[in-house]
Amino acid sequence: MDAMFLSGFTVIRPEPGLLFWTIVIFVAFWLTVGRGIIKMIANMMKEREEGIQRSLDEARRVREEMQHLQAKNEELLAQAQEERTQILAQAKAAKDSIISEAREQAKEEARRIISTAKEQIENMKTGAIIELKNQVGSIALEVATKVLEKDLASDAQQVEFVEKLVNEMELN
Repeated sequence: MDAMFLSGFTVIRPEPGLLFWTIVIFVAFWLTVGRGIIKMIANMMKEREEGIQRSLDEARRVREEMQHLQAKNEELLAQAQEERTQILAQAKAAKDSIISEAREQAKEEARRIISTAKEQIENMKTGAIIELKNQVGSIALEVATKVLEKDLASDAQQVEFVEKLVNEMELN
């Protein structure tokens, strides 16, 4: 029988009992192992899908945060440029004010120096005129004294001259 069993077996035409048991074993194997593997593969796919979704959500969040930070940086840059412009304007105004004050102080100092110099010149001029008058008066007095001494050699001429001067003074 064994020879008969082997002699009638071909791959192209299997025996119905072998085919039945092969199908039963395959279905039993598939039901027991397949459920676990399918569940495991489904769980792995679900975990992978969730991981990919988390990564996409995180990337979206990071992108939004980067856009927010970029907008914030641009805003800070604009503020810094505005502050820089204000500081430069304040510095220019301070410079102009300092220069203007220095000019005014220099003008005032020049006016004061000129005024003082004019006063000193006027005082020196007045002093020189007074000194000149004194010298001229002294010289005139000396000349008059010498002329009178020479002209009025006698006492009678001196008395006559003094009376004449007194009379002239009374008239003035």
